[in-house]
Amino acid sequence: MLRYLFSSFACLFFVVSLFSQQVTLTGTVKDSQNESLPGVNVLVKGTANGTTTDLNGFYKLSTQNSDTLQLVFSFVGYNKKEVLVAGRTKIDVSMTTATESLEEYVVVGYGKSSVKELTGATSQVKGENVEKLNLSRMDQALQGQIAGVAINTNSGSPGGSSSIRIRGLSTFGDNDPLILVDGVVYDSEGLNALNPSDIQSINVLKDATAGIYGVRAANGVIIVETKKGSVGSTPKFEFSSYYGVQQTAKKLSLLNANEYAVIKNEMFGLSGQQPPFNNTNLGVGTSWQDSVFQTAPIESYNMSVSGGTKRTSYSIGGSYYAQDGIVGGQKANFQRYNGRVNLNSSLSKKLRLSSVFLFTNEYRTGLQENGIGSVLYNTINAFPNEPITTPNGNYSYLEEVSDIINPIAQMENTFNFAWVNKFVGKEEFSYDFTEELTFTNRFSYNYASVDNKAFSPLVWYGPGKGFVNTAANEDLDPVLVEIADSVFIEKGASVFEQRATYIDLNYESFLNYDHTFNEHHRLKSTLGLSIFRRKGDALNGTGFNIPNNSLNYADISANLAPGGYLNNAGSFEFEERLLSTFLRAEYGYKFKYLFSTILRRDGSSKFGSNNRFGYFPTFSGAWLFSEEDFYSIDFIDFFKLRMSYGVSGNDQIANFAYRASLDGEGVYVFDDIIVSGVALGRAANPDLKWETTRQFNIGLDLTLLKRLDITANYFRKNTFDLLFQPDVSGVLGSYGPGGSSPIINAGDVSNNGFEFELGYGSSAESKLQYAVNFNFTTLNNQVLNTPEGIDYLPGAYFSVGGSVATRFEEGFPIGYFHGFQTNGIFQTQQQIDDSPVFQEGAQPGDLIFVDQNGDGEINFNDDSDKTQLGSPIPDFTMGLALTLKYKGFDFSANLYAALGQEIIRNFERQQPYANQLDYVINRWTGPGSTNEHPRLTTEATRNNVFSDYYVENGSFLRLRNLQIGYSIPEKFLKKVRTTSLRIYLAANNLFTLTEYQGYDPDIGATAGTLSGGVDFGFYPQARTLMAGVILKF
Repeated sequence: MLRYLFSSFACLFFVVSLFSQQVTLTGTVKDSQNESLPGVNVLVKGTANGTTTDLNGFYKLSTQNSDTLQLVFSFVGYNKKEVLVAGRTKIDVSMTTATESLEEYVVVGYGKSSVKELTGATSQVKGENVEKLNLSRMDQALQGQIAGVAINTNSGSPGGSSSIRIRGLSTFGDNDPLILVDGVVYDSEGLNALNPSDIQSINVLKDATAGIYGVRAANGVIIVETKKGSVGSTPKFEFSSYYGVQQTAKKLSLLNANEYAVIKNEMFGLSGQQPPFNNTNLGVGTSWQDSVFQTAPIESYNMSVSGGTKRTSYSIGGSYYAQDGIVGGQKANFQRYNGRVNLNSSLSKKLRLSSVFLFTNEYRTGLQENGIGSVLYNTINAFPNEPITTPNGNYSYLEEVSDIINPIAQMENTFNFAWVNKFVGKEEFSYDFTEELTFTNRFSYNYASVDNKAFSPLVWYGPGKGFVNTAANEDLDPVLVEIADSVFIEKGASVFEQRATYIDLNYESFLNYDHTFNEHHRLKSTLGLSIFRRKGDALNGTGFNIPNNSLNYADISANLAPGGYLNNAGSFEFEERLLSTFLRAEYGYKFKYLFSTILRRDGSSKFGSNNRFGYFPTFSGAWLFSEEDFYSIDFIDFFKLRMSYGVSGNDQIANFAYRASLDGEGVYVFDDIIVSGVALGRAANPDLKWETTRQFNIGLDLTLLKRLDITANYFRKNTFDLLFQPDVSGVLGSYGPGGSSPIINAGDVSNNGFEFELGYGSSAESKLQYAVNFNFTTLNNQVLNTPEGIDYLPGAYFSVGGSVATRFEEGFPIGYFHGFQTNGIFQTQQQIDDSPVFQEGAQPGDLIFVDQNGDGEINFNDDSDKTQLGSPIPDFTMGLALTLKYKGFDFSANLYAALGQEIIRNFERQQPYANQLDYVINRWTGPGSTNEHPRLTTEATRNNVFSDYYVENGSFLRLRNLQIGYSIPEKFLKKVRTTSLRIYLAANNLFTLTEYQGYDPDIGATAGTLSGGVDFGFYPQARTLMAGVILKF
């Protein structure tokens, strides 16, 4: 009996002991953004015992307990994590994305590739780094974030555009890269329609591997992916908003009324004229800048939801953005509504459907800007002694200068409106024939309807200002127009209206093959077809004699023009097509030696039958040095060398440019009667062909100490057969009224430089998390060849009626500045008499010009004594991004610098009464007074010719964004079922370090390629202070 009881007790003890070693582990797995991760594999290390997390990221797992028990957490796209249980039963885990992982995938042409396998120069920017800058346009957010990509602002006004240049200027014409949003072709002007908050990632193809896109890839390719949902995840809602105020970051140092009166009296007096001011004690006077610049609001609201079922993922978003101008307020306003739907469905085990739909509604008002006669040009030159309004309530006329008008009156009488509705979509089917072979069929569209209205009321800016006056006098009587002998009709207020529609249709079909054989050999290939069609048309009209001179009646249908005389209508229509086939083959051996070749054939309707089709090949390769058996550099974890060479094209010219046009004016005699008709306009060139760009790139990628990533590239990019329209012999018969010379291929351009990118970040487990990203680019641009018989092509002009200031000329950068070089100031007449160089008309106080050709005389009638004065292309650009996170607090800063660029100060009207910058206070007044600024006079001098006196150092360093935020602890959010809540303060364009005297040194090419760096009173980027919130639930 005792033996039986003992045995029973021993058995019970064994069972209890056995169960006491069993443990049930639970917990939740989240990502670095504190969002639940479904589908994470949770495995007991060293066993097959495991589970996966549910839709809420929760897991439950039973296993036998031990002191060495470890759990292994793994999920695609995230770093694997091993956790020691150490007696715990609840283990919550935060997983970090594999941003440092070489297995991370990036989107390339018609497919994707891991970072490890890339053979080309490709850079990526995460959507979060675009969104946090709180900018209206995606391209502006790229400035300083990618080496080799230069973003220059064409206008700081709301809705203003930017210039995107990848590895320099390559052509005399369109230098914009090809932009694809979810595979849909976008143009840079249309980027206003894209909400930066909708972006998941931006990939930039910079070298010849962009040749998969053929004739459109010469200027590089930007691939934008919008946000997507996750399969098998619960709905996740996100609301974000910010509100801010904008101000001008700088005002020019102009003369006040007292200084102005003193200076002008001196100018007139030294010229033997009556001084205009009897009393110079005028005080400060009118600050036109204070009246024009204003504080303006900016606001944004975004709402999105994403998630998925077992087979479908979705991401849906909507947003509103509004911005008033720091010049003009509501007269320079931009508003945008966005809607986005992104669906991905597995229709079967092999068939998948991807659908994207983007909708945008825009409204914009605008003022005249970035040119002579713009609001800021008039503001700078307006007289400080003149009031804004006269005692009778009318705006002052600024009568002394005929082409300077009151900028406040100008803004009040400007009515420009634009409405845009844009629909963008993609339907893509993918079918897996096998695990290795996938067929993709894609149809995309981009439709835009653009309405414009410009109302021109009867307005009187003052006597002598006929170029802008639309009224006959200050009583706003209409101008009388003679339509027949002694027959006059009134020309009253007018309205211009236009509706234009544009549509892109793109059909693409391609096969992707990926096969690994004998373990060491991997073959990937892509074979496809693309059919692209773009069409546009517009109808416009102008109606006169709008009732009551009122905007309320500003519609063509309301015009009261007698008999419809003066009214007019216009239209345009175009269509272009591109038919392409492409092949890419990639081979890898042991993941150490990688080779890729691309061949694309394009046929474009923009060229004649002689040169309609072109072939564009690319070759690239990489050596993963760190994968070699003999590799033994411990602190360099990854070491890859890359090289590529290829040819791509550019067909961005006017449609049917190879054909002759009949838009010239002809006068013919039939039966002794003179008849007006048409004649040859532009002459034909059936041999016209596309520009071709040949690119060579050699680069390396390094990862050091598992945290420091380095990428370096040297590139050479040569473009041949540039498209020009130079003067030709009149024998062609195209020199009659309305005629023009043919477009030809002539001229070559070279760009070469070095790119460097560095990224370093702390461990994800560190309490203090930080990241540093730094990049820089050096660039050398040079024209190699110009059309035969053409010395140079002229660009922008200096001042009003001045000489050509920029050029396209062999041996110099595109758009370089060309003028006279100075060497101080003549101090005395004796110095002039003793000078070995004769300078016609020189007097003491005048600029000394350098005799470039050594003939002993300054020649003002030709270019023999002119030289290069600078270039708008920076020699060196740099970007720096800093991020810090600690216990819920976060800090980030973004800086950008451009060094070695020059800017032409072209906003000063060279007229006696026009206002001036206050540097003229230090003008030459007598021997020894200054050797920098010449004398002031109303007489004609050579001091106003274009010289380096008007060229300034445009280098700058700008703090583009500064942000401080705080995330509320999770324990306070659970009660309200909120995942995360972040509040922040941010500032854009907080300060700029520069020697440039103008408003903004970040100046794009506002009037064509050769206008870069010419400042006519540039609408500056605003300094913006914002507060925002991001809520996830």
